Amino acid sequence: MTYSESRVYKKIEVVGTSPLSVEGAIQEAVSRAQGSLKRLSWFEVEEVRGHIDEDGKVSEYQVILKIAFELS
Repeated sequence: MTYSESRVYKKIEVVGTSPLSVEGAIQEAVSRAQGSLKRLSWFEVEEVRGHIDEDGKVSEYQVILKIAFELS
């Protein structure tokens, strides 16, 4: 590997939410991060949780992600 092929990343933690699905919560987190950061590269799901309403139904999915972006 030459010097020009080396990459360095920074990881941040974000929490995405969705009333519909885990996938929706992940996409929301990635989309919002994309609006603030450049060169997003990958993500890791750290934790999945949700909110249960008074009727015992899932009303919100919450996903904690580590999102990495490449440093220039």
